[in-house]
Amino acid sequence: MFTRLFTGLVFSSALVWAVPAHSQSIRPPAAFEVFAGHAGFADDATIEHSVFGGAARVYVTPRISVGPEITYMRGPGDDRDWFFLGNLTFDVRHPRSGRPPRVSPFLIAGGGFSTHSDRVGTGIFTSSEGAFAAGGGARVHITDRIYAMGDFRIGWELHYRVTGGIGVRGG
Repeated sequence: MFTRLFTGLVFSSALVWAVPAHSQSIRPPAAFEVFAGHAGFADDATIEHSVFGGAARVYVTPRISVGPEITYMRGPGDDRDWFFLGNLTFDVRHPRSGRPPRVSPFLIAGGGFSTHSDRVGTGIFTSSEGAFAAGGGARVHITDRIYAMGDFRIGWELHYRVTGGIGVRGG
């Protein structure tokens, strides 16, 4: 009786561990992205900004990646904003046989902090606060390693952001 119970437990455990091991075997390589675009901050009237930045992603599962992002926004006059975020990205389409889908939609959310500076009177005033941004977009793979991307996000300090860029996946 004990032998059958032990054998059943060992067999069941092997089945439970085999499924996750198979799905994790096609985890995509890390990626680096550079992007540029436009942002608008909510105020009495929208304050328009140019956006420039870069991000890295490391996959923790075949569809979920994490990584840092640094974004610089340049507004009118001396209005400048920096965002330092840690992002969590969910790829809507699953990679097949280790290859990315030609078009890969994604959802993204990030949190961290932002620094804002602007001229006030005769000097520059700087402040920092917590920040987050969330939205979605898509990557279009040009090759297995290089892709074009675009996304739309809404964040705090209340703003919208539309960017496009280029990404490179590791080998």
